[in-house]
Amino acid sequence: MPSVLLLEAICVCLLVGAPPSLPLQEVHVSREILGKISAASKTVWCSAAVDVLFLIDGSHSIGKGSFERAKHFAITVCAALDINPERVRVGAVQFSSAPWLEFPLDSLSTQQEVKTKLKRMVFKGGRTETGLALKYFLRRGFPGGRNASVPQVLIIITDGRSQGQVALPAKQLQERGVTVFAVGVRFPRWEELHTLASEPREQHVLMAEQVEDATNGLFSALSSSDFCTFASSDCRVQPHPCEHKTLETVRELVGSGLCWRGSRGTDGVLAAPCPFFSWKKVFLTHPATCYRTTCPGPCDSQPCRNGGTCVPEGLDRYHCLCPPSFREEANCAPTLSLACRIDVLFLLASSAGTTPEGFLQAKAFVKRFAQASLNEDSRARVGVARYSGELEVAVPVGEYLDVPDLVRSLDAIPFGGGATLTGSALQQAAERGFGSARTGLDRPRRVLVLLTESRSEDEVAGPARHARARQLLLLGLGSEAVRAELEEITGSPEHVMVYADSQDLFHQIPELQGKLCSRPRPGCRAQSLDLVFLLDASASVGPENFARMQSFVRSCALQFDVDADVTQIGLVVYGSRVQTAFGLDTHVARPAVLRATSQAPYLGGAGSAGTALLHIYDRVMTVQRGARPGVPKAVVVLTGGRGAEDAAVPAQKLRDNGVSVLVVAVGPVLSEALRRLAGPRDALIHVAAYTDLRFHRDALIEWLCEEANRPVNLCKPSPCMHEGTCVLRNGSYLCACRDGWEGPHCENRVLRGDALKAGGQPPSPPQQLRRPGHPGR
Repeated sequence: MPSVLLLEAICVCLLVGAPPSLPLQEVHVSREILGKISAASKTVWCSAAVDVLFLIDGSHSIGKGSFERAKHFAITVCAALDINPERVRVGAVQFSSAPWLEFPLDSLSTQQEVKTKLKRMVFKGGRTETGLALKYFLRRGFPGGRNASVPQVLIIITDGRSQGQVALPAKQLQERGVTVFAVGVRFPRWEELHTLASEPREQHVLMAEQVEDATNGLFSALSSSDFCTFASSDCRVQPHPCEHKTLETVRELVGSGLCWRGSRGTDGVLAAPCPFFSWKKVFLTHPATCYRTTCPGPCDSQPCRNGGTCVPEGLDRYHCLCPPSFREEANCAPTLSLACRIDVLFLLASSAGTTPEGFLQAKAFVKRFAQASLNEDSRARVGVARYSGELEVAVPVGEYLDVPDLVRSLDAIPFGGGATLTGSALQQAAERGFGSARTGLDRPRRVLVLLTESRSEDEVAGPARHARARQLLLLGLGSEAVRAELEEITGSPEHVMVYADSQDLFHQIPELQGKLCSRPRPGCRAQSLDLVFLLDASASVGPENFARMQSFVRSCALQFDVDADVTQIGLVVYGSRVQTAFGLDTHVARPAVLRATSQAPYLGGAGSAGTALLHIYDRVMTVQRGARPGVPKAVVVLTGGRGAEDAAVPAQKLRDNGVSVLVVAVGPVLSEALRRLAGPRDALIHVAAYTDLRFHRDALIEWLCEEANRPVNLCKPSPCMHEGTCVLRNGSYLCACRDGWEGPHCENRVLRGDALKAGGQPPSPPQQLRRPGHPGR
C-alpha cells in the first residue's frame, strides 16, 4: 500500500515591513497659529551659563534616515544658542549598544564649530540601550561639564524603544537637577518618552520630525527660567490641545481556506478549514497638551482683502495668497480705488426668488467692494437699499462714519421675502434713493447698481428709462438667467456683469470699479450742435483771467467736430460793448475756430450780460447768421458774476426760443443773480477760481452733449426770415411769408412791375413743406 503523506495544517504568514510614514504630533490650532508658532521659533535667543548635552539614538531601530533628522533638529536648536565658554556650552553623545562620546562640553567654543561637528556624526547602529547611556551620565556626569551651580539640560532624541529599563536612571538624573527633554523620532513609543522627560511632562516631550514646532516647544519650556527670550515682549506661552500619534502593525482575521492533513501511517488525506490573516498598519493616538509660544504677527491686522489669505514671513513681514481676480494687486486690494467723485446706491433684491442665501451673498459682495474701494480720502459715497414689494433705503448715500460702520450697517439689513418688483424699485430709487443730494451740474455722478438673481414680476423698461432720464447710470450684476432683463434695464450689454457662483461674483469687483469711474470720451463728435460761447471781457475779469477763459474755450472746442454739417461754434465777448468775435458760420474747421478764439479782443469796462444775451438772440443765434433749423442750440456764459443782474429775462427769452443756456460762474461766492440766470433747470457750474476752469471741462462737455441729444422744435428759433411765420406740420415745417417775401425761408423779396407782367399772375405765398436741415446761404 502506498504511503500517504498526511499534511499538517500549516498557515504561513509573511510580515513585510510597511513603508514608514512620517509620525505626527498634531497641534489642533488654525493655520494662522501654526504660522505664528513657526515664526516665533526663529526669533528666540538663549544666552546664559548653561550646559546643554544632546543624547542621540544611533541604534538600528531608528535607522539612518531618522538619525539624520535627529542631527538636523540638534543643529536647528544650536542656531538659537549663544555658544561660547562663558555662556552656553554644547556636547553630544551617540548611544546604541553602548554610549559613544562625540564631543564633550568643553571642546568647542563657537556655534559654527558645534554645527560642523554635529553634521559629521556617523550612524553606528546596534541595540537601543537608553538606560545604559543614562547610567553613564550618573557615573561620570556630563563630560566636560562645569560644577553643579551651572544648570544642566539633557536633550534625548530617540524612538523610545529601549531594550532595558529607563525609569530609574531617568528619575535619578532628574533628582540631581538635570532638566531632561525627550524628543521622539520615527514612530516613537510615547509612554517611554514620558518616562524619560522632566516634569511637567507636556512641556518636555517633543517630536523632532516637525522641527520648527519642536524647537518652539523646547524654547518655550526654557523661557520660563529666563534662559531663552523671544524677540518681542508681547510673545506668550499658551497651551493647545494636540495629539501624539505612532504607527503599529496589527493582525486581522480575513477568513478561512481549505487545508489538507495526512500522515505516513494512514491511507487517507483529510481536509479541514484553516484561518488566514492579513496585517495592516494603524495609527495609535495619544491625546495631549502642547505648550507653544506665539508672538503678535503681521497678519493680526488682517491686511489681505477680498478673501485673500495672509501668510506671515517672520514677525514683521507677510505675503497674501489672493483670489484669481486680485493676484496682481498688493494685499489683494485693487490699486484702483474709487478716486472719482461719485454717489453709488446698491439696490439689493430681497425677494423670495432671491433666497436668503443669495441676499447674504449680495451683502457680502457690497462689504468686500467697500473694503476694497473706499478709504478716508475717497471722494466716493455709497448707500444700500433693498427691495421686494417696496423699496427700503437701509443706508442712505454717504450717511456712515467710516467703512467699518458701513459694514456693521450692512450686517443689520434683514432679508425681506415677497414678490420681485424690480420695476417699482427702480422708479422709487430714481426719485428718492439719493435723498437730498445736490442738484444741478455740480453734483457728483450718480450710479445705481442692481444686484438680483430673479426676474422681475413687473414691467422694468419704463422705470429704467425714467431712471436714465434723471441722469442715473444703471449697472447690473446677476446670474445668466437675468442677463437679458439686466441689459434692458441698463440700456447696454456693457453695463451688465454676469457671474456663475459666489466666488465669481467677488471677482467682478475690479470690473465694477472700472465701470464706476470710467467715463465715455468727452465730446459728442457726430452730433449736430450750434454752440455759442459768451465771454465776460469786462474790467472785473481782467486780461489775465480773460486769457484763461480763451484757453478753456479752446480746450472745449477740441472735443467737437467743427464742420458746417456737424458742430458750428460762435464766440461773443462783452465789456464796454458787445462784440461778435466770430459767428456760427464764420469758420467751418476746428483750427480756424482755435485761432479766432485766441484773437478775441479783451474789452474792459463795465459789462452787461443781459445786453450780450439779447445780442445773441437778435444777431447770432438766427437763421440769417448761420443757425440751422432742426439743430440743437446752446449758449455757454462764462462770467465772473458782475453785470449779471439784468440777464435772467434775456436768458429765459433764449430758452423760450429753443436755445439752452448754461452758466459757468467763476468766483468764491455765487450770487443770487447768477442763480436766476441759471434758470429753473439749475444749469450752472460753479468754479472757485479761473485757474480751476480746466477741471470742469468734462462736466461742461457732458452737459452740452445731453443738450445736443434733446428733441428740438423745428420752429424754435424760427427759420423764417422777414417776420415769416413757422408752421409745424407732419414732422417738418413750412414758412408762411408776409406780403412781399417768398422762398423756403421767406428770404427773397417779391418782384413787382415787370415780374408780374412776365409771369402773368402774382406769386402766392409758399406752402411747401421743409425738412429740417440747412437754410440756403
